[in-house]
Amino acid sequence: MKYSPHHKFHIPVMGLAYTIDSPIKVARFGISSVISIVEDRLVEMMRQYYYPTINRDYQPIPVHEPDYRAKRITDYLNLVNTIVQAQVEKLKKAAFDTGSEIVKYFEMLPHDSTLKQLYLQMMKSGNVQEKEKIGTHLRSQIRPGSIDVNIMTKIDRDTYNKTGGLMEDCSDAIAALRGYAKSSLTNSSVVFSAGMNPRLYNYLEKCEAFNVNEDGGFSKKIIIKVSDYRSALIQGKYLAKKGIWVSEFRIESGLNCGGHAFATEGFLMGPILEEFKLKKQELIDTLFEIYNAALLKKHNRRFIYPPQLVFSAQGGIGTYEEDDFLHRYYNIESTGWGTPFLLVPEATTVDENTLNLLCMAKEGDMVLSRHSPLGVRFHYLKGTSAAKEKLMRISNGKPGSPCTEKHLAFNTEFTTGPICTASHKYQKLKIAQLQSLNLPEPEYTKQLNGVLDKECLCVGLSNAAAITYKKTFIKNLDAVTICPGPNITNFSKVVPLATMIDHIYGRKNIVTNTGRPHMFIAELYLYIDYLKEQLEEDNQTGQVLKKKKYYASFYNNLREGITYYQSLPCLTETKKGRFSKALDNAGLELDTLNYRFVLSETEEAAVIAK
Repeated sequence: MKYSPHHKFHIPVMGLAYTIDSPIKVARFGISSVISIVEDRLVEMMRQYYYPTINRDYQPIPVHEPDYRAKRITDYLNLVNTIVQAQVEKLKKAAFDTGSEIVKYFEMLPHDSTLKQLYLQMMKSGNVQEKEKIGTHLRSQIRPGSIDVNIMTKIDRDTYNKTGGLMEDCSDAIAALRGYAKSSLTNSSVVFSAGMNPRLYNYLEKCEAFNVNEDGGFSKKIIIKVSDYRSALIQGKYLAKKGIWVSEFRIESGLNCGGHAFATEGFLMGPILEEFKLKKQELIDTLFEIYNAALLKKHNRRFIYPPQLVFSAQGGIGTYEEDDFLHRYYNIESTGWGTPFLLVPEATTVDENTLNLLCMAKEGDMVLSRHSPLGVRFHYLKGTSAAKEKLMRISNGKPGSPCTEKHLAFNTEFTTGPICTASHKYQKLKIAQLQSLNLPEPEYTKQLNGVLDKECLCVGLSNAAAITYKKTFIKNLDAVTICPGPNITNFSKVVPLATMIDHIYGRKNIVTNTGRPHMFIAELYLYIDYLKEQLEEDNQTGQVLKKKKYYASFYNNLREGITYYQSLPCLTETKKGRFSKALDNAGLELDTLNYRFVLSETEEAAVIAK
């Protein structure tokens, strides 16, 4: 079955549960979405839920079965594919009546879609024969959105057999990749996020599913999520040398995103997109030369023209104007709308209590936390049931969580085998160590809070589906963690799917924060806040001067970003003044930080004199 090229956006992966079944909800309408396949227990729970919905018996895949993790993932993806294909066939046969799914399919298409124009022509026509002719053509053009999967490359825990021996090709990420590769999905992609994992990338060579077809296309494609051009070039070349083609680079803001945040050294989204735009052909030519040489060596074949390579972008997009500009100015193929879709139950899976919390979220409720056991900064919504549970455990003298999943168990500070820093076991050992060091009270409190901050994500990011579908994920553990991007504070209403699509395409406006800054401005201020936080922390420990080169580079990159935005023709005249003023204020705040923390007294005097 061919997949839809008709929409200009996609729904990125969110958490573990929030997009776990999004294709079942939206793919039949031509909307692409991404499933996280890292948590196989959640995948198994979803298998148990969905098999009865198609009148088929659920057959458990127990953990003692060889390669159970990959098998669970393969079967769930096959199940999702089966459900979506059946939905599409049903939709194709529906009548063009008000409220029908086939009408919804075409009504949601963008205004400049040829199919949308044909549909409108058919609906206006009074000629029965013409309507039937157009209707037949429209039915033949219906395509589902792609069913994509995400593998966070850092989540790659080793697996051992009963005798303690390391099992080859059975680490978490590799097993997940194998599960996807063996699935029945076609015209689908795996999204690799969180940086390069050589072991995982090397395994791709063993997966024939990613080989190029005779027509130069792919049944299963590779998307790499990156935050700058250099990362795309390095990872693309690494895979090209192995005869693996990257079909898409998904460019995400370092800080204006949901979930884990991978901050750049002050490089902003606009300049990054500009570099991709200017160097697109150079990147394609570079990768194709390496890729073709590898194909010739491995398979004795080569291609005249490179396979398709596209750029997509995501991170903080909130209005039609922003979305449209990304497509037109930067030639972006698809834009990722994540956080706003958390308020669309027809598209994502969020339990009711958490949904209400999202609707009420204000700026102070969103924090760039240190809660992730991975040691990576993590966007976090305050007031969740998981946050309350964590505080309750601390007050009861038993901080930390039971570690049932162990996907983030990487710490060996106190143990031979790796454990998770959010676990009760680790926090008990670490707190005992801190108490034995006789640290000054401020330092002890700071380090203690650093330990207690860590939160179980494996369970917290899965439970929304368990609650929604009245299933048990882990017995007696039902707290929910959610990690939207800062953009959530601009949306405060639960809306139908069609309303969200209308907002994306400029037919409606559902932004409830009238003071919402442009996505580029929002990201700029996130970076200034991030820089300020780092400077203040390092100033307390006397580290600023030792890291002066880093901070000078960070400052200069932000300054260059501001200069770039000042000359960017991105706004209508009515909004340009506000945009320019925000840039001027950002520059002043940035200079103040630079004078206060980084410049020497002599340098500061010279700058002031100038």
